[in-house]
Amino acid sequence: MDESPELATRRKRLLYRSVYRGNKENDILLGQFARAHIAEFDTAELDQYEQLLETGDNEIFDWVAGKAPVPPEADTPVLRRFLAFRVRF
Repeated sequence: MDESPELATRRKRLLYRSVYRGNKENDILLGQFARAHIAEFDTAELDQYEQLLETGDNEIFDWVAGKAPVPPEADTPVLRRFLAFRVRF
């Protein structure tokens, strides 16, 4: 099944936002994660991923590094996949 042009554009936009964050560490982590998973995300997962991208770089890096706990409102299945993904590096 072909996806709509709007959905394809959304995926491309989210991939771009993942790779060009401004913080090189997050560019690498989020970029690799997005390249590996964004094509398989459904709409709800894209919404969760977009919510993650709205989070500040320092917060994301602190969660990845284990310096800060993930707040309940940010704890989504996509975030858990992202945190598990980074362990493989």
